Amino acid sequence: MCTGKCSRFIAVTLYPLVVISIICNIVLFFPGGDIKYAQDGHITEEVKYMGGLIGGGIMVLLPALYIHLTGKQGCCGNRCGMFLSIAFAALGVVGAVYSLIVAALGLQNGPMCKNNLFWKTPFKDSEPSYLTDSTRWTECTEPKDIVQFNIGLFATLLATSCLQIILCTIQMINGLFGCLCGACIDKGPL
Repeated sequence: MCTGKCSRFIAVTLYPLVVISIICNIVLFFPGGDIKYAQDGHITEEVKYMGGLIGGGIMVLLPALYIHLTGKQGCCGNRCGMFLSIAFAALGVVGAVYSLIVAALGLQNGPMCKNNLFWKTPFKDSEPSYLTDSTRWTECTEPKDIVQFNIGLFATLLATSCLQIILCTIQMINGLFGCLCGACIDKGPL
């Protein structure tokens, strides 16, 4: 596969991952589909770090747009454009790693919920992990099903950011080949 086609493939694959990251982060602000928890400040701390919106969203969207343009014919489909795609892909890796770290912390610490009339993070630093002991999930009385809600969305962010890291790393290698060998854009008959 030509480096230009590979760039287009990577960019087109990154777009839905960016959308998934942004949507997951926004939905995490509204546990149970209710805005009162966000208004009252009763949301999980890791949600406020906006790993999906900033890291897996904006910081990956910018490289995806540039990488897509690099793969097209024209001024960006040259060696210099491929070289710059390495830097943009590195930015994407940084953003995806940020999203991955925030999602992992969100899974590890668990959700903020109402527990014995107080709002706290009951699973933080607990043994055994609440992830392997579902009987402990009933400790959270409000919002309803917050543990499953957080696990589902943070796990989705974790998986999405892993894919983004892989794709951006591949683009860094692809950009290096494109920089050294050219973007192999069809120049027509000589």
